[in-house]
Amino acid sequence: MQIAQLLRHKGPDVATIAPDRSVRDALAVLAERGVGALVVSAGGDAVDGIVSERDVVRALHASGPGVLDGPVSALMTVDVRTCVPGASVHDLARTMTDHRVRHVPVVEDGRLLGIVSIGDVVKARLDELEEERAHLVDYIQA
Repeated sequence: MQIAQLLRHKGPDVATIAPDRSVRDALAVLAERGVGALVVSAGGDAVDGIVSERDVVRALHASGPGVLDGPVSALMTVDVRTCVPGASVHDLARTMTDHRVRHVPVVEDGRLLGIVSIGDVVKARLDELEEERAHLVDYIQA
């Protein structure tokens, strides 16, 4: 399965935040949207960085509650792993595992098209395995 297929099922909605917004604002968006990461984007259509719950927790531990009033850009990850719509779910799973990332923006020609989480990848792989199992059962029973 390709990432483009996964996005068709999931939808293209991506939670974003501007880099100059506060970490407190980012936490509010994370909670409101029920997501674990936000794509940091000045214009909403390109990836400037990514900030996750994990980034906030680590910053709070290291620097205390003062980080909440600072800008998202101070703790966002700038070197963001991205993928293209034509990438396979299997390859993305490998990338996520190798680089220990849970959220990967989908980008084509510099434009943000969606985001894929590790949960999306696991669900897609389980769906593929279930489909293969069903085909094998049909083959055996035929």
